[in-house]
Amino acid sequence: MNAVERREEIIRLITTSDEPISGNALSKRLAVSRQVIVQDIALLKASGYDILSTNKGYVLSDKAASCTRVFKVWHTNEQTEDELKTIVDIGGTVVDVFVWHRVYGKIEAKLNISSRRNVQQCIEGLVSGKSTALMNITSGYHYHTVRADSEETLNLIEKALEEKKYLAPEI
Repeated sequence: MNAVERREEIIRLITTSDEPISGNALSKRLAVSRQVIVQDIALLKASGYDILSTNKGYVLSDKAASCTRVFKVWHTNEQTEDELKTIVDIGGTVVDVFVWHRVYGKIEAKLNISSRRNVQQCIEGLVSGKSTALMNITSGYHYHTVRADSEETLNLIEKALEEKKYLAPEI
């Protein structure tokens, strides 16, 4: 398999998979190093493919869900699961989480959480003790970029977050 065929296969695998595909899985499947996969992904992005790198692997961006909004939220660690389920149950995808740190500036993590299963995987990672939620470095305040199929869906998400008192006051 040459480089062009390999990149075509990467796109095929990412497009047909229901789950993100890790770089390690791609490298094993295509019998190349992880570094070659990283280079191939960079070339594919440069040629116009909207490939997202998530903590679970690579995914192709969903062009149908083109509306996005950033929500500033605040809640406890125990409420994280409910917050994420609220968003995905209404039809949103939690694209990322970020905080504004007074010293380091913007600190961001890609999430791409779009289902209850994704929520559960995220929560399991946080409660395992291996990592802590990013919001903990800013006293619970953080932001989510949320993608949905329409402004109406984003409005419903905003209303639900407001009703649950997760929306932080804008100052």
